Amino acid sequence: MMEKIVQTAGRDALGNFAPEFAHYNDDVLFGENWNNHDIDHKTRCIITVVALMSSGVTDSSLKFHLENAKKAGVTKKEIAAVVAHTAFYAGWPKGWAVFHMAKEVWNGEAGGADAKTAHENSMIFPIGEPNDGFARYFIGQSYIAAVSKDQVGIFNVTFEPGCRNNWHVHHADKGGGQILICVAGRGYYQEWGREAVEMKPGDCINIPVGVKHWHGAAPDSWFSHLAVEVPGENISNKWLEPVDDGQYGVLE
Repeated sequence: MMEKIVQTAGRDALGNFAPEFAHYNDDVLFGENWNNHDIDHKTRCIITVVALMSSGVTDSSLKFHLENAKKAGVTKKEIAAVVAHTAFYAGWPKGWAVFHMAKEVWNGEAGGADAKTAHENSMIFPIGEPNDGFARYFIGQSYIAAVSKDQVGIFNVTFEPGCRNNWHVHHADKGGGQILICVAGRGYYQEWGREAVEMKPGDCINIPVGVKHWHGAAPDSWFSHLAVEVPGENISNKWLEPVDDGQYGVLE
């Protein structure tokens, strides 16, 4: 779950000189607006970078918000696309200025624990524990957190970059199947004989029984989805062969 944002920069710098401004900065702008969840934190970071760039603000405040965007899970590829797109509308020189600053921020892009923490902070569900019980059916590290075990089983499954599960099939005499809802990051779902489908937050995949498929993270992104177990009779899963490296390697 995203931690509450607490800001003290206003009071630290201007508390005695302009206490009212410091209050608006720390308590209203950051205390209320930045903690509003009507849009997710990562999107809010991107919007802020675009707004500052469009206004021609390329000082330390922009660098702060670029660093904030990186912590929120914005990748080097994503920030490059955001800045390039904005440059067409806000001005090419502004794009150059922001790119110089973004290169410094994303140089040696955070990996490992930092990237994992940023990913977890970008969603409302916990990553959970290593998915050791099913590790033999996965390439790479995955994690699992139970959201609900009553009425309908719902689990948040997280994949590190490049991680994916084996081909598998859900079986049931009646009902059954699975629903996937992406909650953070970027990944893929693929049915046997069909092209892989990219999954981003908010995307939903319905998987009927008897369909051979796999799902997992994109090569360069953490990925989390809710796995909803559709109730049925005599439910079982049949795990099959791993996804071929050559087949997975063509995905971006």
